[in-house]
Amino acid sequence: MGGTRAVALLALGSFAMGTDAYAMAGLLPDIGADLDVSVSLAGQSVTAFTLCYALAAPLFSAVLARRGTRTVLITALVVFVLANAGTALAGSYAGLLGTRALAGAGAGLFTPAAATAAGALVPAERRGRALGLVLGGMSAGTVLGVPLGLLVAAHSGWRTALWLVTGLGVLALLGVATRLPAVTGAAAPSLRARLGALARPGVAAVVAVTFTQTVASLGLYTYLQPVLRQAAGIGSAVPYLWVWGIGGVCGSLLAGTLVDRTGKPALLSVALLGTLAAALLPLPWAGAVPGLVLLPLLLWGAAGWAFVVPQQHRLLGREGAGGAAAVGLNSSATYLGGAVGSALGGLALAHGLDARWLPLPAAGVACAGVLCHLVTVRALARRAARTGRGTTDHANGTAAADATGHPERNAP
Repeated sequence: MGGTRAVALLALGSFAMGTDAYAMAGLLPDIGADLDVSVSLAGQSVTAFTLCYALAAPLFSAVLARRGTRTVLITALVVFVLANAGTALAGSYAGLLGTRALAGAGAGLFTPAAATAAGALVPAERRGRALGLVLGGMSAGTVLGVPLGLLVAAHSGWRTALWLVTGLGVLALLGVATRLPAVTGAAAPSLRARLGALARPGVAAVVAVTFTQTVASLGLYTYLQPVLRQAAGIGSAVPYLWVWGIGGVCGSLLAGTLVDRTGKPALLSVALLGTLAAALLPLPWAGAVPGLVLLPLLLWGAAGWAFVVPQQHRLLGREGAGGAAAVGLNSSATYLGGAVGSALGGLALAHGLDARWLPLPAAGVACAGVLCHLVTVRALARRAARTGRGTTDHANGTAAADATGHPERNAP
């Protein structure tokens, strides 16, 4: 199978992951009513998913490190399918949390392995597009899968929506198991390799910024339905999830092309983070003008999803296992940020904060990410100047100072 078709199979798996991860946000009121818990408590099922994605998945990947990327992908999809079937059958809040945690571990195994495999299956000059396609599959899950899941839930209950997600996982599993070729040079990195990558200042800086971005974006998305209800008096969130998801697909696919054409993923990352902050700020007043909420949601989805592409691209520039380990860390930071954001959002709601105001602290975290990016880039540039070596943004061969837009360069 050609590289493009193989990447399309990985995008199908990402589609199933995206549907699962983001459909839960719209199902929280129904889940809470069924299991007799509050929405903020039901939201902790999202925290369980994202936290296990971030923490458990690297350990499982380390165990499977010598099995090869194809084996990791198949194992991840098996875990994902079984976990979602368990969620659909959950009869208690404890059962819900346990199965969501297991589903998060499966998604955490799949996503970094799929990104690494996509980079290995195509020539280097097409890597950005391949990453955009895989990540676009996940965002497409929000455009098609999430609204479909919510419509199914409205007519047949939230459990039926989870069976739909399980079916998507089965389709992805069959495709990867029967049609994906062996992936060379992209084995799952060991735990030691991951920790070693984190010790590198350049990698740590990228991962830290990713964490702040997902605290703001994914953490807030968990409570998008109550935010819209309180800020704009919106009953059904389905049309607005479509808008957010359409922005996500466009952002994912366009970001890969921009990275390939400009060769400046670091600059693109900070621009997208600033756009995210600007999109979140007006949401508390979205009800003041009819339709005002649509543009911020579109920009939020586009910036949130596009951001992952240049970040992964920068880290994949490292050769061999170093790139795979860095990508794994970045994926863990993505979902750890989502877990922290959803946990803090649930805590704020439980203590009486009106949901309409949640976007403001989320925007503040995004602004902190911009500051973190600029400070670390300048620090790395000064360090490179002292040692007499260029600090390369590994994916594009440009000096770290270029990420700020300043003209000074160190020789690559």
